[in-house]
Amino acid sequence: MAKLIRNGTIVTAADTYQADVLIEGGIIQAIGTGLEAAGAAIGAEIIDVSGKYLFPGGIDPHTHLDMPFGGTVTADNFETGTIAAAFGGTTTIIDFCLTDKGKPLADSIQKWHAKSAGKSAIDYGFHLMIGEINDAVLAELPDIVHTEGITSFKVFMAYKNVFQADDGTLYRTMLTASELGAMVMVHAENGDVIDYLVAKALAEGHTEPIYHALTRPSMLEGEATGRAAKLAGLTGARLYVVHVTCEEAVKAIAEAREQGFDVWGETCPQYLLLDQSYLELPDFEGAKYVWSPPLRETRHQDVLWNALRTGGLQTIGSDQCSFNFSGQKELGREDFSKIPNGGPVIEDRFSLLYSEGVAKGRLTLNQFVDLVSTRSAKLFGLFPRKGTIAVGSDADIVIFDPTIQRVISEAAHHMNVDYNPFEGIAVTGAPVSVLSRGEFVIRDLAFVGRAGAGQYVKRAPYKQPVQGELPAASYKAVGISSK
Repeated sequence: MAKLIRNGTIVTAADTYQADVLIEGGIIQAIGTGLEAAGAAIGAEIIDVSGKYLFPGGIDPHTHLDMPFGGTVTADNFETGTIAAAFGGTTTIIDFCLTDKGKPLADSIQKWHAKSAGKSAIDYGFHLMIGEINDAVLAELPDIVHTEGITSFKVFMAYKNVFQADDGTLYRTMLTASELGAMVMVHAENGDVIDYLVAKALAEGHTEPIYHALTRPSMLEGEATGRAAKLAGLTGARLYVVHVTCEEAVKAIAEAREQGFDVWGETCPQYLLLDQSYLELPDFEGAKYVWSPPLRETRHQDVLWNALRTGGLQTIGSDQCSFNFSGQKELGREDFSKIPNGGPVIEDRFSLLYSEGVAKGRLTLNQFVDLVSTRSAKLFGLFPRKGTIAVGSDADIVIFDPTIQRVISEAAHHMNVDYNPFEGIAVTGAPVSVLSRGEFVIRDLAFVGRAGAGQYVKRAPYKQPVQGELPAASYKAVGISSK
């Protein structure tokens, strides 16, 4: 049904202004004032949002749903995970498709389509893991980019003997990606040294969760980030460093960008708000806070916030990878290296960044929108279809009430997991209603969408237009002046 959203404050990465939004056929048809007649002509439902912000739907560039890891599978699948994401203001996710060495990449992609089709409540796309480079892999990649619309490849520099690829694989992946217009993403830690440190700690009888952090020092993240950045400069590749946690990695990205290398960085709410001390909680509670890279000392948090404020880091992902404490995290009770890595963040990513960033004066409204939506849309081939509120864009819109006060808790969240790492943290502001392609998924804090309503989104190669992109002249608002 057509909709006319009235009296909201539209916030994009560039502008903040008062205007109404007319939606029909899942697309934003007009933005401006005096749209009542146009709305009436198409039978539009009138939705008054006085006192609220209209944000572009959040884009989470980093999720792991229905993913096997460490002898178990993440607690949230594409149904529960995307419903939780929608409650949190996210309307598009990009999930990581894992691959198996020696098997066709197409087999893994079809497996991920089977996991997601008919289940996702919001739109979604895939990144593709590259664990090896050979003639068979190279032969598949052009079709994956241009037909499947998967335009980002993930290479792990850690998890030795599981996911980790060698530098030769990373280098050749970068060369190929550069030719195809694809992004290369890295999990940047020195997996070889970490493997040695983990074995040494266990041999000395150290089994507690805190040793997960102590065997993955921040210098090893900084070293791997710098190494990947130099390879990107050498190959001319576009590099995206996922889940940056520390000063050393921030500096490595800044140095690469100063040299003109096409390098970008992402961080996550857990690294902005939680610290290494959580891994020392008694009775094995620290296992709830095992991520890779690990939580760091608090001194790194100011560095991360400053990098977000000044543009040194450009996106916020959730790294959603939920495992129940009971029965899953407990797999590592006698051996920290067997604790499944990851946590539930997808639902709170958007609100935490608004509350801790905008409401506390660390970020402007426009920076917030860029970090949670627009920059990811631009980097990953979704803009301007997604990531902004503009005529011709998908009507992915978050109606956000900045006055709501709530406390995060496992009892109230919608993720399929038995704890929340941000338990007890008070937040200001919340999405109250969320539209995906013009239809409500969340309305007045209740889920009104449908599992399976989300569509698979093919993404454009780097510096190429999204399929169906409108010419710049048609991106205009009617009867308003931005401020």
